[in-house]
Amino acid sequence: MPRRIGISTGGGDAPGLNAVIRAFVKHAVRDRGWEVLGIEDSFDGLLRKPRGLVPLDLPSCRGLLSRGGTILGTTNRGDPFMYPTADGGKIDRSAETATALREEGIEGVVVMGGDGTLAIGLRLMTDHGVPVVGVPKTIDNDLSVTDLTFGFLTAVEVATDALDRLHTTADSHDRVMFLEVMGRDAGHIALHAGIAGGADIILIPEIPYDPDRVAAKIKARRDVGRPATIIVVAEGALPLESASLDRKARLARLKRGGGAAAIAMAQLEGRIEAEMRSCVLGHVQRGGTPVPFDRILATRLGVAAVDIVARDGWGEMVAYVGDRVVSVPIRDAVAHQKLVDPQGELVYVARATGCELGA
Repeated sequence: MPRRIGISTGGGDAPGLNAVIRAFVKHAVRDRGWEVLGIEDSFDGLLRKPRGLVPLDLPSCRGLLSRGGTILGTTNRGDPFMYPTADGGKIDRSAETATALREEGIEGVVVMGGDGTLAIGLRLMTDHGVPVVGVPKTIDNDLSVTDLTFGFLTAVEVATDALDRLHTTADSHDRVMFLEVMGRDAGHIALHAGIAGGADIILIPEIPYDPDRVAAKIKARRDVGRPATIIVVAEGALPLESASLDRKARLARLKRGGGAAAIAMAQLEGRIEAEMRSCVLGHVQRGGTPVPFDRILATRLGVAAVDIVARDGWGEMVAYVGDRVVSVPIRDAVAHQKLVDPQGELVYVARATGCELGA
């Protein structure tokens, strides 16, 4: 009997998910002779009747390399340990998930996701003996032990293109333009796109900003005949007054204030005399065609995941380190988030080229 392996996508979608599926299926089916079953909507497909399982073969891979999203569907609420009930409660259906895998003859699952999804996969392995291999997926690039995650550079390109467009309209109207990008805890997208797109100010969660410094930068530009200013704001960026808040309180502050860009604009009211506008990119950064690098990275990770399964390397995750694809323990990958280093080289580069970070 051929080996039967499941594959799932969890958490937010990211450009390159389908490229991983394609590479994994091609290598597993053609070179190893395995059967591959796609599990729909993270682990939720295992808890439905009938179960949401999709046989994946070579014909099913056609057209996937450049296709955004995920053909398996995904959810950021797919936690079988805290499965939502009709009355708004939560129940533990993790044992049912493990039972479903055994009943379907699925030997193990390749889990594509961020820290939350990978942590769920690891818990299924430790609590219920479900063999799991991880593939890192997050456009925020905030997973430790991997230099890059696929989808990140696509998101940066989308944000950079938006900045290029905002420059021209800001110059036409002498406006202060805010671009809010994803990054609730980590400001990697904002920092990379801000440098690539020539932003004048970059605000990220790791560096709580002083509104007076932001205002001073805008005034200084106007004083030298540059009335337009471009500001990139990560969705988790907050002013200094919120620096001591814990994560729950920070999220509440962001929600109450209408988002990071809206809060930043409110902080500048009365501090500057300039017309301000904001643009929230939101899920535009998740959608669409992955850039070539992300297609290649996703393909490399998908092939490597097959090789890890082939040697029964359960509990490991593929990672991109120094232009090499390696395997690392999933436990190490979810131990902590990879945040922007306020003293790091990219922050230094941003400041050295005249960009204000608010502190």
